[in-house]
Amino acid sequence: MKKVFIDGSAGTTGLRIYERLSARDDVEIITLSEEKRKDPTARKEMLNKADVAFLCLPDDAARESVSLVDNPDTVVIDASTAHRTLPDWAYGFPELSKAHEEKLLKSKRIAVPGCHASGFIALVYPLIEKGLLDKDALLTCHSITGYSGGGKKMIADYESEERSELLGAPRQYGITQQHKHLKEMKAIAGVENPPIFCPIVSDFYSGMTVTVPLFASQLKGSVDDVKKAYAEKYVGEIVQYKESADENGFVSGAALSKKDGMVVTVAGNEERILLIACYDNLGKGASGAAIECMNMVIGAEKTKGLEL
Repeated sequence: MKKVFIDGSAGTTGLRIYERLSARDDVEIITLSEEKRKDPTARKEMLNKADVAFLCLPDDAARESVSLVDNPDTVVIDASTAHRTLPDWAYGFPELSKAHEEKLLKSKRIAVPGCHASGFIALVYPLIEKGLLDKDALLTCHSITGYSGGGKKMIADYESEERSELLGAPRQYGITQQHKHLKEMKAIAGVENPPIFCPIVSDFYSGMTVTVPLFASQLKGSVDDVKKAYAEKYVGEIVQYKESADENGFVSGAALSKKDGMVVTVAGNEERILLIACYDNLGKGASGAAIECMNMVIGAEKTKGLEL
């Protein structure tokens, strides 16, 4: 039985990982008491005792935790932004390519993709890989997410009985175009320019819809070529290509709420195309992706403990 430690188990992602793993019979969750939760000495002991350590922490705290690990057998799975573009870390999206999968399986350091970045990369990476889109393409990304992506404070704000009326309407953020996912989106997708990124948080708990619009003239091929690239790549149970993901012309941000999979689809017409990814910001966008990575490195079924 594998020992698992969740550093940052009180946060939204950590709590969800804990809930999912607590029902399993192949892992043992080792924990710290509340008074020792932030004690570096106690954390170091647990990090090095664990077969797998999840880091559900702010970036600086995640870097500190990594520095405390001296057990060469401990696998660190970091859900923060801190290590996602570092070459010595595996990027935790094995569906992107055989190379991504093989690196993850061999690695002791795995970075969980960012929620918004997951959709953008799932949509753009295959087109760059196939030469259907130039690396220097100027792209836009539109993303709608549930409020749980903002963590405990945002959840409390949205669920308060005295909340502001403004929270009842979608709110665009990241308006300085310096969102922390941009570096990751650029580096992992393989594009030379970060997209113009328009994230929007809305009044529902969890779920995401990420859209990358294109003019057909930007493609080095046809719309059918794009669909074929997705259909050939995303054939597993977790990430799937579907011909259609709408209901009567509407695509809901909550379509895959509480699920750990992702659906990729193509909409639009012969002139203007919409590349769309639907998933849960707490599922394939966070804790679901983290558990998938753990399953792979401990030799469990990739989908074990996931809701698909």
